[in-house]
Amino acid sequence: MSDLPRKALSRTAKLASLPLGAAGRATVGLGKRIGGAPAETVLAEFQRRTADQLFSVLGELKGGAMKFGQMLSLMESAMPEELAAPYRATLTKLQDSAPPMPASTVHAILSRELGKRWRDRFEEFDDLPAAAASIGQVHRGILKDGREVAVKLQYPGAAEALRADLRQLGRFARTFGSLVPGLDMKPLVAELQERIGEELDYDREAQAQQQYADAFKGHPEFVVPRVIKHSPSVIVSEWIEGKPLSGVIAGGTKAERDEVGLKYVRFMFSGPRLAGLLHSDPHPGNFRVMPDGRLGVVDFGLCARLPDGLPPAIGRLLRISLNGDGAAVLAGLREEGFIKPRMDIDPDQLMDYLAPFAEPAREETFQFSRAWMRAQANRTGDFRSPTASLALKINLPPSYLLIHRVWIGGIAVLSQLEAEAPFKSVLEEFLPGFGHDD
Repeated sequence: MSDLPRKALSRTAKLASLPLGAAGRATVGLGKRIGGAPAETVLAEFQRRTADQLFSVLGELKGGAMKFGQMLSLMESAMPEELAAPYRATLTKLQDSAPPMPASTVHAILSRELGKRWRDRFEEFDDLPAAAASIGQVHRGILKDGREVAVKLQYPGAAEALRADLRQLGRFARTFGSLVPGLDMKPLVAELQERIGEELDYDREAQAQQQYADAFKGHPEFVVPRVIKHSPSVIVSEWIEGKPLSGVIAGGTKAERDEVGLKYVRFMFSGPRLAGLLHSDPHPGNFRVMPDGRLGVVDFGLCARLPDGLPPAIGRLLRISLNGDGAAVLAGLREEGFIKPRMDIDPDQLMDYLAPFAEPAREETFQFSRAWMRAQANRTGDFRSPTASLALKINLPPSYLLIHRVWIGGIAVLSQLEAEAPFKSVLEEFLPGFGHDD
């Protein structure tokens, strides 16, 4: 495969094979069950094969298909355990790996972007990618001056593939969304469609990465690799080595998971103040635990530009909600555009709806868990309940789209980590409007 499969009809057929393929394998499983195989064995085999196909199809197509798979991997903590367990390892693969481009395609891209004598810049260059993701893959190299570098290349046809996939995935959003109670996939896919241009612009990404690197230079907790050279399709930056966050989720001790969880939150909330940016792709594949304990961060393709930091209204309304003033919270949400002027909402019902979201900020130390995350998903997913009907009345202003994505995605990662830490102190330090009266 020299690049992303480009033909829209071919990509659509592969994406359509996911639910259809699952149904087909269920039929085969039923046949085996009739033939005498135990129900548990048939179910386990069915789930394993479906997981394998999920990774195969979404990983092979890359583009928007894999981006959607990464989104699913982020939210697996909200899935029912009987569904999540067989898919967890497979979805985790989508966080930082995919079938690679052949070396000939890699060389052609580097020749076009860095010049025909691009090899003269390198002492060593590994043709096998160190990581491969949705719209690009990363190779390890050593420059002539001895610096180890990461060379990130964008897949040929990435723009076309992203747009085609996201159009098709919008049609399948309800199918996938049924796996996660309370999570509406359609707005998430729509947001990905809105951000296509940003994710494809490697010059913009390099600028954001360097802005972060300058802001966190010499920081005792975080490492952001500096950019050495970039073009519209290639970014060359410092190489960082560390244990993937997914590895800590899978096998870290409680102490490791608690420590990493706290640093993860501190990085997310300190970015707007120190760098004027919010890293907006919070999935574990973008984070590394360095040998010295610092948290390394990569992939800045999606960042919210917040030169004035996070909106003070977020912290102010969170603080007011903790004080129990439902009328003031309702008025504040109307003012910020979360609730339309003519929408009738009961303040007490609103406070019941918001209570779990504010819960981590209420206690000095809070324990995230998959069970807690599933409970919140079920609470908003049961459309017979007043809570779910109220959720439909709340609007998400465009200026808060990426902030909301990071907030929800970050909570999902913390729930995967099962992290326990003093998260309230992070909000008091970095969230404007929360730690003081104004």
